[in-house]
Amino acid sequence: MIKSEKPRKILLDLAVTLDGFIEGPKGEVDWCIMDPDMDFKNFLHQIDTILYGRRSYDLWGEYKPDTEVSDTENEIWRLVHSKEKYVFSKTQKRSENNVTFINENIEEEIIKLKNRPGKDIWLYGGASLITTFINLGLVDEFRLSIHPIILGEGRPLFLDIKQRVNLKLVETKRFSSGVVQLCYRLNEN
Repeated sequence: MIKSEKPRKILLDLAVTLDGFIEGPKGEVDWCIMDPDMDFKNFLHQIDTILYGRRSYDLWGEYKPDTEVSDTENEIWRLVHSKEKYVFSKTQKRSENNVTFINENIEEEIIKLKNRPGKDIWLYGGASLITTFINLGLVDEFRLSIHPIILGEGRPLFLDIKQRVNLKLVETKRFSSGVVQLCYRLNEN
């Protein structure tokens, strides 16, 4: 009997404020806490691919930290930049180094990607790409790190979701910074 590989999972893993924003009104993410207890490096070792919207990629896809950051932060960015990257864009069509641009047939391309051998896939964002993936039923796991801050305005995590998505809580983690991570999977019932 031949053992078949399970499809890779699409993991939505991101920081969100208590009032549901993923960035402030001017795109700021200065409220985001990088708590060492979170062991973000471990998460990065579980994935080999990152999915970006074009604007998120332009901001973070090739980000270089300041020279005075910690060794841990440098290691995190080295790990991020070592991953295969897919960028979803209606206008840009180039592909270079470890970056592939996808302009159409999102669902078909992601199903092919999920069925290739490898580690899980991080759906980084932005908000419109997250909405597209949720509406297409392509997110397998939601890992939301709720930060202890209320912004009052900004870019909401969930916007224009077209149908109800029933989830099952599979894990909760509390960190010393006050961040709480909630991990959900699709509820198959």
